[in-house]
Amino acid sequence: MSIKNKIFGLLIVCSFSIAVQGQSYQQSAGNLAAREQFQDIKFGMFIHWGLSSTLGPGEWVMNNRSINRKNYTRLLQVFNPVQFDATRWVAAAKSAGMKYIVFITRHHDGFSNWDTKYSDWKITNTPYGKDVLKMLADECRKQGLKLGLYYSLVDWYRDDYPYETGRTGKASGRTAKSDYAAYLQFIKNQLTELLTNYGEVMNIWLDGHWDQTNPEGSTDMSSRIDWKYEELYGLIHKLQPNCLIGNNHHLDPMPGEDFQMFEKDLPGHNKSGLSYQAPVDYMPLETCETMNGSWGFNITDTKYKTVKQTIHYIINSAGSNANFLLNIGPMPDGTIQQEFTDTLQAIGKWMDKYGETFFGTRGNVVPLQDWGTITKKGSSLYLHVLNPEDRTYLFIPGLNKKIKTAVFFDTKKAVRFKQQAEGVFIYFEDTVLNAIDTVIELQLQ
Repeated sequence: MSIKNKIFGLLIVCSFSIAVQGQSYQQSAGNLAAREQFQDIKFGMFIHWGLSSTLGPGEWVMNNRSINRKNYTRLLQVFNPVQFDATRWVAAAKSAGMKYIVFITRHHDGFSNWDTKYSDWKITNTPYGKDVLKMLADECRKQGLKLGLYYSLVDWYRDDYPYETGRTGKASGRTAKSDYAAYLQFIKNQLTELLTNYGEVMNIWLDGHWDQTNPEGSTDMSSRIDWKYEELYGLIHKLQPNCLIGNNHHLDPMPGEDFQMFEKDLPGHNKSGLSYQAPVDYMPLETCETMNGSWGFNITDTKYKTVKQTIHYIINSAGSNANFLLNIGPMPDGTIQQEFTDTLQAIGKWMDKYGETFFGTRGNVVPLQDWGTITKKGSSLYLHVLNPEDRTYLFIPGLNKKIKTAVFFDTKKAVRFKQQAEGVFIYFEDTVLNAIDTVIELQLQ
C-alpha cells in the first residue's frame, strides 16, 4: 500500500472516530504523515531531569517527602549543572540507535527547564543561568534527531492550579484560592513559547490528568475539573499542525490526540497498574519505561534492567506495534551515569546488526508468543526468538500467507518450515540460538 493510500485510509478512520465523539478536529495530511514517520523511527530517549534531581530520590521528591514549597524554592540557589553537555546527551541517544528525544520541560514541581517569560521559577534563575532546552534543541537538529517535549499539567508550586481537588502536592503549603482560567492561560502562554522559540517539535507529551481523577482502575474516572483540552489541543495544532499530541491520562484516547501512550507497560498489558486502557488501531502507540526503577535521578536505586531485559522490552513493543521510549535520569550536574551509557551502547550494537528488523516495521502480526514476537516490513516478516529454551521448533498461529523463503537474518542460512492450516512451524534442530535474540526472516509471496 502506498503512503498516500495509507494516509487517506487513516484520515477516514480518524475522522470517523472523532465525528462519533462530536468533535471537529481534522488532521492535516502533514499530521498524518508525521504519524507514519513517528511509527517508522520507533525508538527514543526520555529524559527526566531538573531541579528535583538535586535531592536524589526521584522527580516526585517534593510530593513524596511532603516538602513545603517555601523550603523547596531553596533548591533554586544550588541547582548548577555545570557538566551539562547537549552534544553528549544527543550522542548518547544516537549511540543506542535512538531517533528522537523527549525532554522534560516542566515536571509536577512546576519548575521550567527553559527561559520562560511567564515564570521566575526557571532554570535561567539558577546559578547555572542557561537555557538547556535551547542547547538541546539545537543539538538535536545538528545530529539529526527529532525533539519531543514533555509538559506537566500538574503544578505543586503555583496557587492558580486547582490543587484543592488534586490528589498530589498536598503538603506544598498553598492556601490561596485557585483559578483555573488563569492557570489555563499560563499553560497556553508556555506552550506558545515552546512551539514558537525552539524550532520544529515532533510531539507534545502531556502528563498529570490523573491528578484530578480517582486512582487508576476506579469505576469512576471522570475528571474533577474541565481541562479545556479542545482549547489546548487546538492551540498546539494551530502553532505546529504536524506536532503530535499524546496525553498520559491512562484513559482511552480523547479527541485531538495523535498517539496513545502506555506507562511502564506494553499495549494491552497492565502489570504496572497504570495502563487500563485498550490499545487502538487508528493512531500510533508508544510505551515508556525506566532503566532502573526511577524516572528521575535516584542515588539509591540500583535495580538496573539488564541489556537483555531492555532489548526484549524494545522488541516486544515493536511486535505490539508500539514505539519504545527509554528513560534516563541524568545526575544533578548534568552527566549521565555510567550504568546508563553502558546499556545504551550495548543496545546500539544490537541495532547496528538488527536495526533493519526493527526500524520502519509494524507489529501485531500475531499476539506476543512464549517464544517471542514478529515485526513486519513490506513482504518481510522478522521472527524474533527471544526465549530459545532449548527449542528445536516454534509455531506461528494463524499465519496463512504463503511463505517463499525462510532464512536466519544474520547468516542467510535457510531455515526449514512447514505451513499448515492452523499456522506455520519453523524448525532449527541443529542451530544454537542467540541468548538475546535470534532473528529469522520470512519472505512472503
